[in-house]
Amino acid sequence: MRNTSTTQFNQELILVMNGKSNRGYFSAKETLAGLKPGTYEFIVTNKAGKLAGFQLQDENHKQLDMFPLEPGQTRTTRIDIDGGGFRYRCPINPTPWYKVDVADQR
Repeated sequence: MRNTSTTQFNQELILVMNGKSNRGYFSAKETLAGLKPGTYEFIVTNKAGKLAGFQLQDENHKQLDMFPLEPGQTRTTRIDIDGGGFRYRCPINPTPWYKVDVADQR
């Protein structure tokens, strides 16, 4: 995920699946703490070895984006995030919602 409005913030979300339990998780190269409102690019790579997906919602659960990802596929989506935060998950394989707070410092 990259904030393109003020500072450059590189963040890649990687979906990893556990083949035995069929449960997955997202990993990030950097912390998601301290994000500010702005436009972000979410770069999502499927390293699960099977079909997966990415679903992104705002703090009110309004759909911001959702798409499937083939094994090894990387996709980028650009989203405006306000001060309320967002949450994301894989809608195809069971992953929990990951909630991220965004500090509205206006």
